[in-house]
Amino acid sequence: MPDVRLASPQGKWILLTTVLGSSMAMLDSTVVNVALPRIGRDLDANLSALQWTVNAYMVTLAGLILLGGALGDRFGRRKVFVVGVVWFALASLLCGIAPNAGVLIAARALQGVGGALLTPGSLALIQASFHPDDRGRAVGLWSGFGGIGAAVGPFVGGWLVDGPGWRWVFLLNVPLALVCVPVALRHVPESGDQQAHGRFDVLGAVLGALALALVTYALIEAGEGGLVVVVSAVAGLGAAVAFVVVERRRPDPMMPPDIFASRQFTAVNLVTLCVYAALGGFFFLAALQLQVVVGYSALAAGTALLPTTVLMLLLSARSGELADRIGPRIPLTVGPLLCAAGMLLMLRVGPGASYVADVLPALVVLGLGLVTLVAPLTATVLGSVSVVRAGLASGINNAAARAAGLMAVAALPLLAGMGEEAYREPAAFDTAFDKAMGWCAGSLVVGAVIAAAVVRRPPPDCKRPECLRHGGVTAPPLEGEPVRKRLG
Repeated sequence: MPDVRLASPQGKWILLTTVLGSSMAMLDSTVVNVALPRIGRDLDANLSALQWTVNAYMVTLAGLILLGGALGDRFGRRKVFVVGVVWFALASLLCGIAPNAGVLIAARALQGVGGALLTPGSLALIQASFHPDDRGRAVGLWSGFGGIGAAVGPFVGGWLVDGPGWRWVFLLNVPLALVCVPVALRHVPESGDQQAHGRFDVLGAVLGALALALVTYALIEAGEGGLVVVVSAVAGLGAAVAFVVVERRRPDPMMPPDIFASRQFTAVNLVTLCVYAALGGFFFLAALQLQVVVGYSALAAGTALLPTTVLMLLLSARSGELADRIGPRIPLTVGPLLCAAGMLLMLRVGPGASYVADVLPALVVLGLGLVTLVAPLTATVLGSVSVVRAGLASGINNAAARAAGLMAVAALPLLAGMGEEAYREPAAFDTAFDKAMGWCAGSLVVGAVIAAAVVRRPPPDCKRPECLRHGGVTAPPLEGEPVRKRLG
């Protein structure tokens, strides 16, 4: 049984290193959007390259995050966490010195691999290390500090872009890793799952990531047309079919198909796809809109986006309490509709827009929508499966959200009619941005309809979320498995 007390020096060191590790991955999911216009100018990159700068990271992270958690259970969570931090830092260094867009995109894909190793491990180390009496408070502090990191990320990214340069958005991860790794090796106890058998669904993970990569490529390059795009689309769909076949036949699949036998679990994941597709597209395009069209600096654009994550950090726990009382159906219906309203309010954000009159109201409404839906979404995911599969259900939901976001980043410019040079032409980008917000709002409305039609209150004895405060906008919080299952 874990026995580290939160008030002890070791407990504080464990909390520090896990917060630093998870913050590295969380920051990179948000701050890069603010740097995109400057990256495009410095590397002479077109819109497709900027899409890949975001999506190369998301493809490997979404495709491998479930495998990363399994590797930690089998080989030791501290060991895999440290490997992930080192891997992430080295890939970040490569991003920071990339001479061209091609190298940057490849390095971003490597970053995603590191993120898939360290992201599940940070929370697992908290849960496996602390005494049961302190575990809830430790998880609360971990999620709270992580939420603060998510909130200030765009601000820090903007300050770095306008100051020392966009490369420091990536290079900043190196000193963080230099602090994180020695602390983890010295102060964090090793832990694992004694029942883990060492068989890993590597084929399933590779097929899943390959399907995402090929379909993403086809969507990004669809405007150019040609045989390569068609072949990529067909191959991507084929890889997706092969993934389903492999998961159905393997004795220990990464994503067991029978978990989707729960109608509620399937429905809430469809809601997740709709919501996080819209959010992924919004935060990719909004940072560009504020800089390209409105004329904000990178720092101003990053600061402008703060209200959304600040509202989530301050109010998400109360939203979870409300959903416990009234059930998830109303929050999961109203939340996406509020988000849709926020995105439609962004139609007012154009040349000469006022921050107070135009930008801020849209972000506040969007933030209130996220506050309303994120905590109930996580609770419903956990409550729709048996307790022993709660960690798996959360991992699948987290991966689904990231996959939805990367597909939106790939598809929205195509749907909105953005050309390769659109981010260099304010008028053209503004027109396409308005169309994209319509698509995002539509996706959210579909999610609200699904929630209203299918989602019901989970049983009273289901697992409850431990991450009560959450500030991430790219995916719902990643919850761990029950202690009794992990510790045997």
